[in-house]
Amino acid sequence: MAFFLYIVRCSDNSLYTGITNDLDQRVKAHNEGRGAKYTSTRRPVVLVYEEQCSSRNTALKREIQIKGWTKAKKEALVAESSRRDRYE
Repeated sequence: MAFFLYIVRCSDNSLYTGITNDLDQRVKAHNEGRGAKYTSTRRPVVLVYEEQCSSRNTALKREIQIKGWTKAKKEALVAESSRRDRYE
């Protein structure tokens, strides 16, 4: 089963990083106030980055890595992904 590392942008422009095996359902849960305590008061959220991982363990390790980054570094990852998506 594939897992995804994802980043959503909250209504206050903060970024929330998480993992899931059902990306659409997880973003929906965030927007319904059921996804995480952090995002429940910062709705709506918009998916801005996703990365498929081969296992839950790999996704968790990547989540920990990215959560340790500065917001500027996360924003650079999101921007790079957005640029890449436009040219694919």
